[in-house]
Amino acid sequence: MRWWSIPVVLVLGWFAYTLTPLWALYDLARAVQAHDTDYIARHVNFHTLRVSVIRQAAAAAQARDPSAPDIEPRERQRISEAAAALAIPIAEALVTPATVVDLLDDGWPQTVELGRDEPEPKPGGGGLRIESLRRLIPFYLASEMRGFRAVVVGVPPEASRDRRLRIRLRLHAWTWRVVDIELNDELRERIAQTFARASAKVR
Repeated sequence: MRWWSIPVVLVLGWFAYTLTPLWALYDLARAVQAHDTDYIARHVNFHTLRVSVIRQAAAAAQARDPSAPDIEPRERQRISEAAAALAIPIAEALVTPATVVDLLDDGWPQTVELGRDEPEPKPGGGGLRIESLRRLIPFYLASEMRGFRAVVVGVPPEASRDRRLRIRLRLHAWTWRVVDIELNDELRERIAQTFARASAKVR
């Protein structure tokens, strides 16, 4: 074997490895379309996902509070704790096998009450839909490897960055599992509005 073939083999091996999360994503998409909650339960780390959604919801609520920049540190801490407390039930509602299916199906969790005037369904679906292997190409182009054991994929790949969900997959025991779903700007804003209404009632 010539010396120059070694880097070629390494590059081809790395390219083949970067394709492996797509097979997991393809199976995940098929489970979502079939509403297979048992598959979702086995291939999603609900502990890390729940923690992430609580963090995102609390951050969205704090960012929307108009008084946040001018308050004292003690009051800021109180608001932070209140935001986390109100974010927990939202996260609990969002992070179940059925709701993850609902969220990934079209990009919006209709089964979770986040206020009125839900977005209209997008033509062709706005979620994780992979009808054929060729459809994996745009998902591959919208993916980002994070080291050897993690990858982030934008869903749907055609949407602008602020309208995408970002699914993080991590390799564990030779299996790619969903460990996080970064919500898009529209969902975070709706969660912040829900928090604001709940906070107003408390006050």
